[in-house]
Amino acid sequence: MEASTASTHPMADTDLNPAIPFRNVLADPEDPPSLRQVFESEESALLRYAHGLVGQRETAQDLVQEAFFKLHRHWDEVTHPRAWLFRAIRNLALNHLRDHRRESPIDSSHEWQSDAPNPEQALGRLEAVGTLQLLIAELAPDDRTLIALKYQENLKYDQISERTGLSVGNVGYKLHHTLKNLADSLRRLGVESADG
Repeated sequence: MEASTASTHPMADTDLNPAIPFRNVLADPEDPPSLRQVFESEESALLRYAHGLVGQRETAQDLVQEAFFKLHRHWDEVTHPRAWLFRAIRNLALNHLRDHRRESPIDSSHEWQSDAPNPEQALGRLEAVGTLQLLIAELAPDDRTLIALKYQENLKYDQISERTGLSVGNVGYKLHHTLKNLADSLRRLGVESADG
């Protein structure tokens, strides 16, 4: 089930951010975790994700708290709490950014002009990143591990091979196909660039 603030885009439950570790709190689907276990396992990653979206620690903490309140209200309906939480954080952050962009008036003089992306570009970028994160969370655990080792830990293929027991060639093959499938999924969802 999606958070009540979720967008209507058809997205898989997923997640990717170099700062977010890949964990599977539902390691045993027969014995689902408690809300407390999900909180203890995911709070730090959610705070980093929210902070990356809004850029303010206090706001990030508020968004994570609100997401967990929403999860508590919908606990019996949610089958993938981690993906649900990341989607809820993304939607809450987008709502926050949209609602608060009007709070600081912008002077149109040249003194204030910058090369920074405008709010629409920033939101597009956030949506593209959020979509990619949701897609990665939906990957098989082995594929998520390969992505994490390559892009979070910045390991080379031979180092990944040592860690996973796969041959170097197999590591390259699996990463290539996983990335290709992610790119295809992003295109199907209408994400053509990093700006959405």
